[in-house]
Amino acid sequence: MSPSANRNDPYRKFNFIVEIDGIASSAFQSVEGLESTTEVIDYREGSELNTSRKLPGLTKFTNIVLKRGMTGNRELWDWRKTVLDGATERRNGSIIILDEHRQEVLRLNFLNAWPCRWKIGGTDAMGNDVLIEEIELVVEGLRLD
Repeated sequence: MSPSANRNDPYRKFNFIVEIDGIASSAFQSVEGLESTTEVIDYREGSELNTSRKLPGLTKFTNIVLKRGMTGNRELWDWRKTVLDGATERRNGSIIILDEHRQEVLRLNFLNAWPCRWKIGGTDAMGNDVLIEEIELVVEGLRLD
């Protein structure tokens, strides 16, 4: 048997870009929390003795956590500060998956996001690691394009 002429290899997890409305595209170390779940509602009519139907309930989206090396760029902190000041700015954004030629192959859009947590990783005078900035975004929707 000869190998297929058109291979369908999986995408590599290190080839991605993050775009957020109003914030310059950034190189992030990692993105976590790209998940949606729909609650299951058990429903049983009076005439059904020992079975129930499974109906879809509320759909929820987990928070997205973005991590990158800390630089002088304060755009993420400034966005977080809008929440602290009581003037929350909701923004849309995208996680763009690239192929081995750095061409876009998949776009996961998140909707109405706002930062609920901002963190700087721990410091260590004996270490030589990069200082990590982390921001957690609440999202109201995910859409795969």
